Amino acid sequence: YVYSKDMSRPLTPLTRGFLATFSAVKSLQNPLRADMVAALGEATGEPALRRLREAMRGDKEGRRILAERPLITREAMDLPTLATLPQGTFGEAYASFMGHHDFDPDERQPVRFVEDEELAYVMLRYRQVHDFWHVLCGLPPTVVGEIALKWVEMVQTRLPMCALSATVGPLGLGTEENRTLRNVYIPWALRAGVSVRRESAPHPRPAPAMHATQRTTTHQHQ
Repeated sequence: YVYSKDMSRPLTPLTRGFLATFSAVKSLQNPLRADMVAALGEATGEPALRRLREAMRGDKEGRRILAERPLITREAMDLPTLATLPQGTFGEAYASFMGHHDFDPDERQPVRFVEDEELAYVMLRYRQVHDFWHVLCGLPPTVVGEIALKWVEMVQTRLPMCALSATVGPLGLGTEENRTLRNVYIPWALRAGVSVRRESAPHPRPAPAMHATQRTTTHQHQ
């Protein structure tokens, strides 16, 4: 996992602009290019990452995460052990989700273009908790499910990459999928994203159930 100063790549304003433009074009051409989606997030995400870091510094648990920098890896998660936890616990649900879809916590893209070490970790943390949000929100890794989750992440993180995925992603959907996304999942995602930003707000309800026949993604990790 790359989030140290000696392994990240400093970018001049010119190279950052080129990387942002190039990765945006490639991501739009092929949303499954995880490397390009990751590069886009890093090239455009520094202001949002700074806001996220400040929010973490203002929270007791956030400060602990920044200090300890835990990693969500295959070794740390120990999915076989989590799978033995009682049904209804988060650990059991997470292990079931990962096993059912044959996902691996180690598949996340490393951070390559964020020079600040702590901000690079914040970006890595955002990537590594993505599957946590799938489980917490009850969203499957379908095309519609991924887009709905990007709306939650957009409100949560304000990362430009999330906004691009949330708004451009639906262009590749059919009429019925777009209608369902627009009428059901986007309103839910906005409510969920806002509610989890406020400590005093009630926990968001899981997303409405999605049809099993919806198209799945390859879930290539950013």
